[in-house]
Amino acid sequence: MAMALIPKLKSLKLHNMVGIHPCDVHLDELISLEELLEWAETANAIAIGETGLDYYWSKEHKEAQNTSLATHFEAAKALDIPVVLHNRDSTADFLTMVENAQDGRLKGVWHCFNGTIEEGQRAIDAGFYLGLGGVITFKNGGMDTVLPSFPLKHFILETDAPYLTPAPHRGKRNEPAYTALVAKKLATILQLTEEEIAEITTQNAKNLFNLS
Repeated sequence: MAMALIPKLKSLKLHNMVGIHPCDVHLDELISLEELLEWAETANAIAIGETGLDYYWSKEHKEAQNTSLATHFEAAKALDIPVVLHNRDSTADFLTMVENAQDGRLKGVWHCFNGTIEEGQRAIDAGFYLGLGGVITFKNGGMDTVLPSFPLKHFILETDAPYLTPAPHRGKRNEPAYTALVAKKLATILQLTEEEIAEITTQNAKNLFNLS
């Protein structure tokens, strides 16, 4: 099986993005804007991230996470590249920070979006795409009642490998190939063809990350 994948992988092009995940942020180890810019330029990064806010495991480092996220916003704007945002149990602070940072230069995607209609609209109004992954295939995910409220032009398909594996493979290791299952589910939710989903969300990603 692995051998059969090798010819396909030879033509696969990978792109870098750099950032500090909020779960790795601590007050005594904050990255500076200069350091982050240097990382991004050295790596020829097409995006800043994955970064954001995460209050799920602990609220001890909320101040540090907020400071770190603000620095990542500044780096993304300085380099004119998007920011990829993580949010867990922090939506109120998360959206407020996005809106406050938006000065016409900020762009990006809300990674693994699983919010409400109102929350999704606030992100879109702030110039962000909504990243859709395995969560939309979960029976109890509730996304089938949220996503029809938005045009397809605001969505990007993604994976959170090795986590959030789409149904019917929940509990197993996630992989990029399973993005096809996300596309299939989104087609059902929006009553569109899988070809339409693939074409438009691919173009959305190319537009956001400035890919040819």
